[in-house]
Amino acid sequence: MSGTAPRVAPRRSAALVFAVAVTAYVAAVFHRSSLGVTGVDAADRFHINAAALATFSVAQLAVYAAMQIPVGVLLDRYGSRRLLLAGAALMVAGQLCFAVATDVRLAVAARVLVGLGDAMTFISVLRIVAFWFPGRRNPLLVQLTGTIGQLGAVLGAVPLVALLHHAGWTPAFLTAAALGATVLLLVLVAVRDTPHAEHTGALAPDLAAVRRQLADAWAQPGTRLGLWTHFVTQFSGSVFALLWGYPFLVQGQGFAPTAAAALLTLMTVVTLVCGPVIAHLCARHPFHRSAVVFAITGATAAVWAVVLAWPGRAPHGLLVALVVVLAVNGPGSVIGFDYARTFNPVHRIGSATGIVNVGGFVASILLILAVGVVLDLATPAGRSTPPLSAFRWAFAVQYLLWGLGAVQVLRYRNAARRRHAAEAVPVAAAVAGPVT
Repeated sequence: MSGTAPRVAPRRSAALVFAVAVTAYVAAVFHRSSLGVTGVDAADRFHINAAALATFSVAQLAVYAAMQIPVGVLLDRYGSRRLLLAGAALMVAGQLCFAVATDVRLAVAARVLVGLGDAMTFISVLRIVAFWFPGRRNPLLVQLTGTIGQLGAVLGAVPLVALLHHAGWTPAFLTAAALGATVLLLVLVAVRDTPHAEHTGALAPDLAAVRRQLADAWAQPGTRLGLWTHFVTQFSGSVFALLWGYPFLVQGQGFAPTAAAALLTLMTVVTLVCGPVIAHLCARHPFHRSAVVFAITGATAAVWAVVLAWPGRAPHGLLVALVVVLAVNGPGSVIGFDYARTFNPVHRIGSATGIVNVGGFVASILLILAVGVVLDLATPAGRSTPPLSAFRWAFAVQYLLWGLGAVQVLRYRNAARRRHAAEAVPVAAAVAGPVT
């Protein structure tokens, strides 16, 4: 990205480009989460156990995480528009393959395509925000991007479940592919990289320059603070929404499929409400962002503890409370990107953002795999679905990840404070300071 601040675009043009770009992200979240409410049906369709089902999401998320840094480099070279178009095309191809797949290998390949396309979308929208809007509006617009994007999870819950049960597997995912194709056309027509032609291109960086930029971003403690913030806040809500929440509610807690989908929709609605609140807190109290991180993590761990310790099936009110606290995880993880922004100069924000975005998805991959393995180990032989006790043991694995993430956030918060005290940290926007 350019090292100088972009000129402000005409308000209507900027609003239109932002709206379409965010729509592309909504579609990406829809494609990403479409497996979450269809996991039980997928297990039946492909005749697989919980561990094998986990490989679908793991393949998708592993590709997403692995592509973050390469996508950051491609983004600086080719711009947001081309990557949004490529990402949309890959996700459409993935959903088409998933619609017709009857073989596990083709299904996994389909989720890989979805993960590739998804990886190109979010940070492309963040780059559009950086170039089309003044820096003072970036924190709110980034949080709104992440928050509004969760509408895709709403589309991937009740409507998709209803279509799946009414029309069947293939029509449901063909419809998902058609939705993606529509968004691709919108991006083609409406999105431009910047409001000014002179900023649309960038020279292809040589390998040495790319390595140096990544090394500089990684050497900044604030970048690693952002990575571990993303790690510790995102995985619980993400894994619940992407794969294991629906089986937990249906098979473990005895919910009807539509009721479970409705609860996941509530999770998304709460996320939409909480996102602007988290953005406001971080803007008003930039020196206390880590306090927000620890509050979100602590509340999530505490409510999960009550749910897992409850004798028998948990009351519906308690499960609603769980969904509400999990809904705050997504907006909480966006704080990691704010750290990347405030602790890195503008020319390496893409690299820093890519590094941060790896954190939560690596944690999610680890948890998805662990839950699948523990469910299989804890399910009695000859039983087709896991009992509630198996889900309890499986979700208890989260506490290992929370412990690791909390220690690392403390470690790099202190390192960022020391570095800030020792030197003037270059920043990419008007707000800067130590993180406490």
